[in-house]
Amino acid sequence: MSRPAALPSGQAVSLPPGQAVPLPTGPAPTLPPDLGAYAARHGLTVSGARAPLPEYARLLWSRRHFVAAFATARLTSQYSQARLGQLWQVLTPLLNAAVYYFVFGELMHTKDGVADFVPYLVTGVFVWSFTQNTLTAGTRAISGNLGLVRALHFPRAALPVSYALLQLQQLLISLGVLAAILVCCGQLPQPSWLLAIPALALQAVFSTGLSLVLARLAARTPDLAQLLPFLLRTWMYASGVMWSMANLLKDDSIPAGVRLLLECNPAAVYISLMRYALIDSYGAAGLPPHVWALAAGWALVAGAGGFVYFWLAEERYGRG
Repeated sequence: MSRPAALPSGQAVSLPPGQAVPLPTGPAPTLPPDLGAYAARHGLTVSGARAPLPEYARLLWSRRHFVAAFATARLTSQYSQARLGQLWQVLTPLLNAAVYYFVFGELMHTKDGVADFVPYLVTGVFVWSFTQNTLTAGTRAISGNLGLVRALHFPRAALPVSYALLQLQQLLISLGVLAAILVCCGQLPQPSWLLAIPALALQAVFSTGLSLVLARLAARTPDLAQLLPFLLRTWMYASGVMWSMANLLKDDSIPAGVRLLLECNPAAVYISLMRYALIDSYGAAGLPPHVWALAAGWALVAGAGGFVYFWLAEERYGRG
């Protein structure tokens, strides 16, 4: 019995049993010697190639609606399984502040010599939590979304930026609770509260840039996510979150190099600016020298440097 053989046109013919389908004859096709020139001549480009930096920034801006929608969706679903839901966005820093008050304020007496210690402590905890959560989320931005990274072509920086925006949205919700605590402690709203806006904006740029750095590092070294909590805890203790940096710096036994590091610590700089804006008793004497220049400098270095550092590895994300 004869069997059909498929032709290029999609038609079929019958061949006698045992007879093979005839193969095309002629010389084998040869590849052009310069594949790059051949691709350029025919308008072919490398799939997933890294765009030039200005073009990459433009592409990222064009995805701003995706970034906002992704952050909002994450914010909505983050506590969807918890009974208290979004209330945990406020309860978590409040519970941390309560623990720190008991351990450091009462047991270790760090509240001695600090006026308005409760507003001082709560402001520090809320501001530090923003940076801490942004950096922690950055380590999961690429490694936690490999399916999305491998399935779609888009600027990968959109993921860590969206996670940073998510943490900023949480902070803005928490600031309402912080304002209520300040008022209950006698800190009434004043024009100086407006200084919190540029301080938070600079902190957001700094935290986002550092998050981009961690996103690239964690994409290749997932163990960084396990190490980061210990690094952040050490950084928190050196940032004056629950004790007075100004009182510590009065100690003449501290070496000049250590004093300079403590004063230039970016987390301490942003926390000090927020305390200066919101707390009446926190005067200019508690601020490090050239505080606004330090805040802007850290934001510029971390924001621009982190963006470029992340962009340099754009072609490697999701290919490990």
